[in-house]
Amino acid sequence: MAAATDAACSKGCSKRWREAVSSPAPIVCDTCPVADRAVCSALSSEDRGELARIGHHRRYARGETIVAAGDSATVCATLTRGAAKMSTIDRDGTERIVALVHPAGMLGQLFAPTATLHVTALTDSEACLFPASHVAALSDARPALARRLLAEVSRELDESRALIDLISKRQAKGRVAALILAFARAASPAPCHDADSFDLPLTRGEMAQLLGITIETVSRTLTALETAGLIARQGSHGIVIRDRAALDELAAG
Repeated sequence: MAAATDAACSKGCSKRWREAVSSPAPIVCDTCPVADRAVCSALSSEDRGELARIGHHRRYARGETIVAAGDSATVCATLTRGAAKMSTIDRDGTERIVALVHPAGMLGQLFAPTATLHVTALTDSEACLFPASHVAALSDARPALARRLLAEVSRELDESRALIDLISKRQAKGRVAALILAFARAASPAPCHDADSFDLPLTRGEMAQLLGITIETVSRTLTALETAGLIARQGSHGIVIRDRAALDELAAG
């Protein structure tokens, strides 16, 4: 009976989410979960209010395209909930994930006239969208915003370097451990500590593609980490970190 109720609730929640997807809504800064971490936190309340008036809030379903390569970069967006991937797709249809975006991160390429990367929601996600031209003009007039945008670009560069370091590790266990720790950092609402439990935003196939290993290797490695007591799995996506020090040691190898 409980399972049936949960299933009905899940279907109802999914339906309500789908109905809200693609329906722009007003931005309400007072209830924003990343108000103190997003780029707009560098602005005064008056400037944030102006941005909110000309922008809008949107929901995206898991797997929905947020930005398509080739689109004109007319919008600046901040992810407020969920997770997204930035990727390239070759002519033969092969996808390569080049970056992951977590709450408070920016979606797309603000300073490029045309998007060169696809941005896709990995989970049901939410974002605030603003006209890129207005954000650019505001950054010229507000040095604090310009510095915050520069810091965001620098952070993205650091994450790209970390991703290169991650996939260069020789041992599959080290790659998977480093990715789990990266997810734990991203899942925490505070920068001073990592989350102890979270849902994996990537499928096994996406993890394999990102790490340069096979899906079977990802599955075997997760099972080995769980058997060794380093992690525990909850359901199909949940991860609980049991031994962070051991994961750190593997990731450093």
